[in-house]
Amino acid sequence: MLNQIKSPADLKKLSTGEIDQLSAEIRSFLIEQVSKSGGHLGPNLGVVELTIAIHRIFDSPKDVVVFDTGHQSYVHKLLTGRMAGFEKLRQRGGLAGYPNRSESNHDVVENSHASTALSWSDGIAKGFSLTNQKDRTVVCVVGDGALTGGMSWEALNNISSSKNERLVIIVNDNERSYSPTIGGLATYLSTLRATSGYEKFLDWGKGVLERTPVVGHPIYETLHGVKKGIKDIVAPQGMFEDLGLKYLGPVDGHDVVAIEKTLKIAKEYGKPVLVHVITEKGKGHAPAINDEAEKFHAVGVVDAETGQPLSKSGKSWTSVFSDELVKIGTERGDVVAITAAMMGPTGLDKFEKAFPDRTFDVGIAEQHAATSAAGMAFAGLHPVVAVYSTFLNRAFDQLLLDVALHKAGVTFVLDRAGVTGDDGPSHNGMWDLALTGIVPTLHVAAPRDGERVKETLREAIDISDAPSLIRFPKGAVNADIPAFERRDGIDVLYRGESADVLLISIGAFAAIAVEAAAQAYREGVGVTVIDPRWVKPLPKSLVTMAQRYKNVVVLEDGIKHGGIASTISELFRDAQLNVPVHSIGLPLTFLEHSKRAEILEDLGITVQNITRSLVAWNSSEIGMDIKEGMPHPLDENEPRKPLR
Repeated sequence: MLNQIKSPADLKKLSTGEIDQLSAEIRSFLIEQVSKSGGHLGPNLGVVELTIAIHRIFDSPKDVVVFDTGHQSYVHKLLTGRMAGFEKLRQRGGLAGYPNRSESNHDVVENSHASTALSWSDGIAKGFSLTNQKDRTVVCVVGDGALTGGMSWEALNNISSSKNERLVIIVNDNERSYSPTIGGLATYLSTLRATSGYEKFLDWGKGVLERTPVVGHPIYETLHGVKKGIKDIVAPQGMFEDLGLKYLGPVDGHDVVAIEKTLKIAKEYGKPVLVHVITEKGKGHAPAINDEAEKFHAVGVVDAETGQPLSKSGKSWTSVFSDELVKIGTERGDVVAITAAMMGPTGLDKFEKAFPDRTFDVGIAEQHAATSAAGMAFAGLHPVVAVYSTFLNRAFDQLLLDVALHKAGVTFVLDRAGVTGDDGPSHNGMWDLALTGIVPTLHVAAPRDGERVKETLREAIDISDAPSLIRFPKGAVNADIPAFERRDGIDVLYRGESADVLLISIGAFAAIAVEAAAQAYREGVGVTVIDPRWVKPLPKSLVTMAQRYKNVVVLEDGIKHGGIASTISELFRDAQLNVPVHSIGLPLTFLEHSKRAEILEDLGITVQNITRSLVAWNSSEIGMDIKEGMPHPLDENEPRKPLR
């Protein structure tokens, strides 16, 4: 059956029995394929029937379907003729893990950051209305987790004032974002699933809703029957209709007939309407259902039957951080942990288990995470905010003006920094070094290995009068690279026999920097490799160290534009040091999904290419203008010592 589906039009010919068969085939296909490639399995198993119903009732791409977040779009891709691409899902030459305009005209938004789809949809619907495209409907599929983000409520506030926009909002209520959805709204939706009576609603409303900003008090009044009568005590429409939205539901998200009936009503309404759909994340796959923590939100390569990983990687950067934070938490009662709906993925699950009262999951609300952390710091705590690097982008204003301006002792820990690869352009953590470089008072560390993660984490948490930040990549942690010595906080990793090139390695690139230096030595070029550990503020001793070298090269896992090389160049200019500074880093572009190694090779960030560049720059006349008479550090030309 699935092989016969080439476009959404093919769905409209199927009977109810055939739809059931198709749903089963889709689940089997997803389990088989995603288990081979890795990806977001659980969310897609939960939206099979819902996605089929959407494409049977609406006419994509004439009608625009927007997913929030886009990791639940696998079924959509299957139904829009992209079955073949799943053989290389999230790999080069295969399908992206999120909607992608270059793949299909059925994809509109590469929506991998949550809580944005409602704003997109509002804008598209307004655009259709103003350009007289009133025969087109916008369908926005938003998860209950995404509704914990403030941007969703900004959008809903504006959508509620719309009169003529054809917009259908489908709330996919599965109790989950990454982990169980957190917050007052989540509690509200959860209560709607299993209401035992009036008194239960009242108790819950008093305890939760009165604390919910803006909409809490009106909803509580509704529960008392003040505004709309007793029917709203046992029906969910009160919350959304108080916002001015027509409400339909709740509907069983796995009953295609019921969903289609409701979606037809919504489509014909001709104004913004919200459809509340109840689904089960991971449906049809026992390992996903039994995964209480995340319901197989995202999996690596696993056994299709058992869900168990087929291979075990080494200890991860995340786990090193996780274990050390628990140790610190045991030593210091003022340390608390905050995350935004990613307790397990960021490694805070271990801290939560050890210190549940000192761990806070704020839901998909990075802005709130940052500012509430500033408040906790004011009250005498030291918060550790753990998020993916790419998600800190969303809280830049809060980092700048709520945390840094107030010199709050908050430590941000950025997982998935640098090139991550598989999840595509929105998930590469390549912006953080440039963004954080312009934040006053902020201290930034880029540890090169596990020992330096532990070390810099403790140093960061010891900073109480300013914010601090630590970044590290995804995957298995590098083998530890001991330093020959430490000068003013700068680690010397490799000594060149001549003062040709000073190679400044940032973070996880240290291993390839050392190897490139060794190869350059065989080419007759002396390269000394150093690791500053803390890249903001940069130690002033960098100027003294660089004075003797013909060239300085900066190797960084971030964009070159506004990155560490730029900062070092400015430092040298201010010191009137005339030494060429060369940059090896990421270009100012969006990097499509591929393996990290493939992307780095494409960009020329390999040992061989780095070595070639070091030799070439050393041979250039540009690098010959160095200051004479500088004192020669006693140890710079010592016989080379092997790394231990």
